[in-house]
Amino acid sequence: MGDVSTSTSARGPQVTVNGTSRSLGQTPSYLSLLDFLRGQGLTGAKEGCAEGECGACSVLVARPDGDGSAWVALNACLPPAVAYAGQEIVTAEGLGAPGDLHPVQEEMAQRGGSQCGYCTPGFVCSMAAEYYRADRAPGTATPDPERGPNGFDLQALSGNLCRCTGYRPIRDAAYALGSPGEDDPLAQRRTAPAPGAEATRVSDGAHEFVRPTTLSEAVALLADDRETRLVAGATDWGVAANLLMARSPVLIAVDRLPELRELHETGEHIEIGAALTLSEIEQQLAGRITLLDQLFGQFASRLIRNAATLGGNLGTGSPIGDAAPALLALDARLVLTGPGGDRVVPIADYFTGYRQTIRHPDELIRSVRIPVPLAATTAFHKIAKRRFDDISGVAVAFALDLQDGVVRRARIGLGGVAATPLRAYDAEAALQGRPWTLDTAQEAARVLGATGTPLDDHRASARYRTAMLRTAVLKFQAQTTSEEVDA
Repeated sequence: MGDVSTSTSARGPQVTVNGTSRSLGQTPSYLSLLDFLRGQGLTGAKEGCAEGECGACSVLVARPDGDGSAWVALNACLPPAVAYAGQEIVTAEGLGAPGDLHPVQEEMAQRGGSQCGYCTPGFVCSMAAEYYRADRAPGTATPDPERGPNGFDLQALSGNLCRCTGYRPIRDAAYALGSPGEDDPLAQRRTAPAPGAEATRVSDGAHEFVRPTTLSEAVALLADDRETRLVAGATDWGVAANLLMARSPVLIAVDRLPELRELHETGEHIEIGAALTLSEIEQQLAGRITLLDQLFGQFASRLIRNAATLGGNLGTGSPIGDAAPALLALDARLVLTGPGGDRVVPIADYFTGYRQTIRHPDELIRSVRIPVPLAATTAFHKIAKRRFDDISGVAVAFALDLQDGVVRRARIGLGGVAATPLRAYDAEAALQGRPWTLDTAQEAARVLGATGTPLDDHRASARYRTAMLRTAVLKFQAQTTSEEVDA
């Protein structure tokens, strides 16, 4: 493997796992956190899919939460292990042991939440993250099938799959959990700050991992002539590394850069840092952007949203990334930062071809700007084979300004129907200035059905995708007019 160099410390990069410091010094940049943990003898976490869809590899990571910290569940199969230098991780082994079970493990055992046990450690870690959520509280009198009487949000388990036990006993275990005791060490840990970003540089001669601590340092690294790859949550890169054996000469982690983790509002726009995770954005926006709020619940799973970022989702240039259609409908702008400083580009001009964008190799996405005021009537329709934790066959985002029943302004973003995400300009024109009626929606549906160049693939046929474009407009019109009537 060659000599490994690091600028972290004299001992080399370290990660704290279950309270014990472990060396990352001989870890190549492409080795996943899961493989590192299993190599350390912590075999509770399993590889089920190697692409972040099953949750068998779930672990807990300490993340900043105000002046303290929060335990966040992540897929360990995707991120490189060296990205966690200086971080704190808890696996299922660190929660409890035979004869001294953690409350989550105890409830899973008592209520029959495990059969073969393969997925159980992952479920336990995801369940523990929700168990320790600071604002978890008993539910209201209004029944919610996805929230327990103890305030447990079942979405916390949306990225964990079980193939033999069945979900009812697992749900029963989740809904039976009380609150952490005052002497619970993991609950006490939340009162102290989480570890900050730690400068890291590790190389085995062929592959190098670098975690810069400032934006200017990251830009300087990108300006180097060597082939580099940016990673934040690694939810895309990790899949390529696991399943396609992709390797990069230089991997640059930008997920903890302070300049990419800000969220603020001006009189002209809401600016969202490109390295904030989707879960962090959801929490900080607190429903202020309705269209994004509709997107979040349909974007992969909670495990993925705890790591994935807008910068990463847009940086891949994928035509089926779920964020792009919503941001197109919101008329968003992207702030790109390079050696020459910042430049602001409309997202409608950002995509140039299949997985190609106008971003230069020496630039990164710094933030996303969403103009205000926001459209009042919005919807995000995702057509996929599964309700959650799936890639869309078609995604359609709507943002309308209605005045006295007339469409004064329309924005429609599409994904999955062309080589790039699209703005549906012709369908927007068919709506603007017309009454928001079934006749108008039917005309817009006809126009929208002719938009893009949908293909036949394993997710959907071209004919089905076209039909879903038409149906989306009709469904949106029916939903919004019935809401107005009900109001």
